[in-house]
Amino acid sequence: MHELSIALGIVKIAEDETAKVKAERVTKIALEIGVLAGIEIDSLNFVWSSAVENTVLENAEKEILIIDGVGKCIDCDTEFAMENIYDCCPNCGSNFKGILKGKELKVKTLEVI
Repeated sequence: MHELSIALGIVKIAEDETAKVKAERVTKIALEIGVLAGIEIDSLNFVWSSAVENTVLENAEKEILIIDGVGKCIDCDTEFAMENIYDCCPNCGSNFKGILKGKELKVKTLEVI
């Protein structure tokens, strides 16, 4: 379950950023997570309360924005929606593609006081 280490990494980012602006705590955090990032949202939510206990994120509202996957076929240049990293081109069936969107994992915003 690597979601715990991801949650702890998010806590570290939040603590570093609140220290920079000399804030005491975070009231809201918004995360962007792509469907192709390999993160189970249910697992992240499960470990979240343990990871943020006694940190600047302990009472923060958490918002997760899911980014849909988009690939582009290298063989026929078709852009297509992806739900899985192994999806092939629906136009020509090729497995050779570039991933344009969907692998994101970032802290989009922090609201602090």
